[in-house]
Amino acid sequence: MSQHLSEQEIIRREKLTKLSEAGINAFPAPLFPVSHYSEAIKNNFSEETKDSFTQVCVAGRVMSINDKGKVFFIKIQDAQGVFQLYVKRDELCPDDDKSFWDNVVKPLDLGDIIGATGYVFVTKTGETSLHTQTLTLLTKSLKPLPIVKRDEEGNVFDEVTDPEFRYRQRYVDLIINPDVKDVFVKRTKLVNTIREFLNARGALEVDTPVLQAIPGGAAARPFITHHNALDVPFYLRIANELYLKRLIVGGFDWVYEFSRNFRNEGMDRTHNPEFTVLEWYTAYKDYFWMMDITEQLIEKIAMALHGSTELQVGDKTISFKAPYKRISILDAIQENTGIDVSNLDEAGLRDVCKQLHIDVSPTIGKGKLIDEIFGATSESKYVQPTFIIDYPVEMSPLTKKHRSKEGLVERFELMVNGKEIANAYSELNDPIDQRERFEEQVKLMERGDDEAMFIDYDFLRALEYGMPPTSGIGIGIDRLVMMMTNQPSIQDVLLFPQMRPENF
Repeated sequence: MSQHLSEQEIIRREKLTKLSEAGINAFPAPLFPVSHYSEAIKNNFSEETKDSFTQVCVAGRVMSINDKGKVFFIKIQDAQGVFQLYVKRDELCPDDDKSFWDNVVKPLDLGDIIGATGYVFVTKTGETSLHTQTLTLLTKSLKPLPIVKRDEEGNVFDEVTDPEFRYRQRYVDLIINPDVKDVFVKRTKLVNTIREFLNARGALEVDTPVLQAIPGGAAARPFITHHNALDVPFYLRIANELYLKRLIVGGFDWVYEFSRNFRNEGMDRTHNPEFTVLEWYTAYKDYFWMMDITEQLIEKIAMALHGSTELQVGDKTISFKAPYKRISILDAIQENTGIDVSNLDEAGLRDVCKQLHIDVSPTIGKGKLIDEIFGATSESKYVQPTFIIDYPVEMSPLTKKHRSKEGLVERFELMVNGKEIANAYSELNDPIDQRERFEEQVKLMERGDDEAMFIDYDFLRALEYGMPPTSGIGIGIDRLVMMMTNQPSIQDVLLFPQMRPENF
């Protein structure tokens, strides 16, 4: 396939050829002993500490060049930020031979990666900089970076802000838009905070299969693949729930996993076919305990990332300070529509959908109908963290029946800013009841519901050995990161979101 090169790309390749002709390797061996980083230097350098900055080695990507003839002011970007190099020709090339200056320094392009050694000082304009004594070209950039263009009000208006460009070329997005990197630093801090929280309470992190013979643990359409050696179909996991419960059967009291899940469904601002969920299961606990500890965790995450439980999410201020409101799903529907759906059968629920102008598939049953009504009329109303609790049994095939409310189960979903970020149960541990629930799912599948659950006979066998009373939860990490970093789209918190393949 031929490669179409822009004029700038042709010029850079010509520079590469000249470097080679001068005996200069534009892609030398990777060892370069970086000793200091930009922000650490700027935060710690002072008149009192200057003796600690007499031998400094830095490296980074060239982001700007101010050519003053025999002096260059070069700004490089490293892992922490941007830092200035003061490069003087007669000090860098003290002899009569100025070939290095002419062959390497003067032809530098934005995007090139360089290393430099020297001592730190403050320029006449007050900028902490490196007085460069040696400079090394570490990587020649053959493709120019996008130039950030701004209007009179300072608003960026070019491809640097175009989502198609940013998501497809995330590597460029990270270079040009420094705030993007901060989102992913916060994402890692969020995950580490969760790990610390759970580990401190005795939970054990585990790994379970991504390739599964039965796509269980959720109502979703799976991706299907084929195992050549076994000559059988396999599914990319839609959830890890049933495997984690097997471990509770096996004698672990508290297990968790950050699970990469896959669902062959739609894509929008809150859905990506590949996503991350934290699931944990704790023996001898119920959904009331789970609500309490979930509040503690979410509050701790907000404090770890922002030092406050009050966060700005879009145009709303959300408080993650515990405790959170709790309301049943049926009461929530009545609160927002004035309609009591608690005693309606499937036909009655379909009449309500018609009344509310909610378009629903003829293949779905009572549980999905209630879910559709809640989603269309109520979900968006819960901006502050709210536990929606006590779902109808038809909606929750893996959940224990409510101990005091007929026809309901002990389940909650945590809603924040109108979106679900967690789903939890008192887990069903009665193998006979579980088999009956699975069989009801098969009937829905036969009606054409392609999100109905398969029967996992091995899981039923595990339950027959006995699973202690258990509570479990799934927390959508991507959506939680969206909330905690004030990002409007799930694609903004995924380094490499799924996109239609390019035609090169």
